[in-house]
Amino acid sequence: MHIGIRTWGLLAVVILGSSNRAFADDWPVHSGDKLGTRYSSLEQITPDNVDDLEVAWRYRTGEKERRGEKAFEQSKDQSIPLLVAGNLVICTPFNRIIALDPANGNERWVFDPDIPLDLVEPTTYGCRGVAYWRDESSTDEEPCHERLLFGTNDLRMFAIDAKTGKRCAEFGDGGVVDLPPSKPELYRGEVQYAFPPIVVNGVTILGSTIGDNQRIDTPSGKVQALSAKTGEKLWEFEPIPRSAADPAFATWGNNSALVNGSANVWSNMAADEGRDMVFLPVSTPAPDNYGGTRPGNNEYANSLVALRASTGEMIWHYQILHHTIWDYDLAPQPLLVDLPRDGEMVPVVVQNTKQGLIFVFHRETGEPFFPIEERPVPQGDVPGEWYSPTQPFPVKPPPLIKPTVTPDDMWGFTFWDKGKCREMLETLRYGDMYTPPSLEGSVISPWTGGGANWGGPAFDPERGLMIINTSRVMKVSKLVPIEEADKDTKGDDFHYGPAEKMHGTPYAIKDQLFVSPWGAPCNTPPWGGLTALDLAEGTIKWDVPLGSIEDHLPLPIPWNLGVPNIGGPIITASGLIFIAATMDQVFRAFDIETGEELWRDKLPATTMTTPITYQVNGRQYIAVVSGGHGEVPSVRGDYVLGYALAAD
Repeated sequence: MHIGIRTWGLLAVVILGSSNRAFADDWPVHSGDKLGTRYSSLEQITPDNVDDLEVAWRYRTGEKERRGEKAFEQSKDQSIPLLVAGNLVICTPFNRIIALDPANGNERWVFDPDIPLDLVEPTTYGCRGVAYWRDESSTDEEPCHERLLFGTNDLRMFAIDAKTGKRCAEFGDGGVVDLPPSKPELYRGEVQYAFPPIVVNGVTILGSTIGDNQRIDTPSGKVQALSAKTGEKLWEFEPIPRSAADPAFATWGNNSALVNGSANVWSNMAADEGRDMVFLPVSTPAPDNYGGTRPGNNEYANSLVALRASTGEMIWHYQILHHTIWDYDLAPQPLLVDLPRDGEMVPVVVQNTKQGLIFVFHRETGEPFFPIEERPVPQGDVPGEWYSPTQPFPVKPPPLIKPTVTPDDMWGFTFWDKGKCREMLETLRYGDMYTPPSLEGSVISPWTGGGANWGGPAFDPERGLMIINTSRVMKVSKLVPIEEADKDTKGDDFHYGPAEKMHGTPYAIKDQLFVSPWGAPCNTPPWGGLTALDLAEGTIKWDVPLGSIEDHLPLPIPWNLGVPNIGGPIITASGLIFIAATMDQVFRAFDIETGEELWRDKLPATTMTTPITYQVNGRQYIAVVSGGHGEVPSVRGDYVLGYALAAD
């Protein structure tokens, strides 16, 4: 499921107060490779010279003028570029595909699918990237030998030539396939295709985004597979088991698997092409914050699922979270790496979570690489709700975020606001992770924007280090009877935003970030962090704050208390981490050995996506899209920037 306006509205409070691996010059997959490593072997830019990094070129998409103020403000600019077929390829929130000269940012061609501007708020226009496939059955001279594949806001999938931007005639109906939802949408934009598909040995696998907390019977969250060459439908995988013959059906009480929807795969998938495996991070079933209509663990929702990419056959699955009522989707892309153990290299898959927990499994079998324990968790008393008595916790690595909330965790700029935070805490339910939403209000830590979110981790195979960024703020969730959802709550201590009515249930949900009267998070900083982990040992090497509150101070002095962040890091072989995901509008480079910040540059807009790196004509570039998000009070723009070392 996507991060909706409710979640981003909470964030505003804080801000205002074809191979698996690509060790080459290009960047052919949104995460660098299909394994999800976000790693490049380039090393021209080093810790010693990164301070000489500067903007080499700048491009603007012009979407604000093209679409008009209203549609532009209803968009999120989070594209991750590709460097393929000699072009730097980006997509705009309106699914325009643009090819640039990677050396100077000059526009080469544009493809516009001409989507209608009729999405209903809070739905936003968005495109987080496209996929690339090389057709080995054709020659380089033939059209669409190299092609781009992508879904759209209006539920179509296109295939276009990566060199020219022209439609691939043999794909579907003249280059396009319609992929309607399983049932009529409740509103225009309830279902979207916002993330790039993943292509595994010629099979294009696509997930979907489905609106949160609107109804129990949302459209199916099915994952669809098409031929990358012809667009022919090959298989579907339904994360909610619709047949009683499926063993997981019994984990959906009252036959709710026949009614409830979602449990979609809205984030990035990962693939091991050699093993014909694709890994799905499955999200929450509808609705997100009440599960009384779906008693039981609700498998395969909130699970890491490994499928045979060619057929859709399930190989194994592991449920990361039983019967979720927290909107803790599996958002980060799975990471596929090899780790040493007992003198051998073991293929594993690593699943980071919004909770800040990290699960590591044997890639082929699903057996835990580190032990996982079922531990008792807090229970609730909301009439009609069903609570799982336990949840899985990995023994290693340690949590990225403190898994408990106590009065000692309260923080303030002064004794006064710290005291106010403590007073508010005592009016709420709080304690261990998985404290459930309640009628009086519960502290949910971390908030459902993360922990780790869709930006995902990066991995350095030489050092064995995983780098992951996290948001570390808390929120308050309160259930109210649905008939009282529209009641005025101006006198409420937490100034909750509008309630979201979960139709088909007795309740609506109200959320608010847990902040002081001055608008600062009540929990101890950092409120955003960057962490390096030794995956083989399951230990944290270093952890540093990510982001500064300098823009909110009388003088612009960097005060690195950390800030919420969306997007991810990349790593270069020279030992640099680049990340531009923070809400403070700053692009940074860190030393991977120490976590020291080595370089920073102020971006023209708030940037909530992931950069890439590539090399052209012997010169290494770092490219990033900088455009902001319409659901966040952010600096908006339509920029694409290419950085390089200062020319001699």
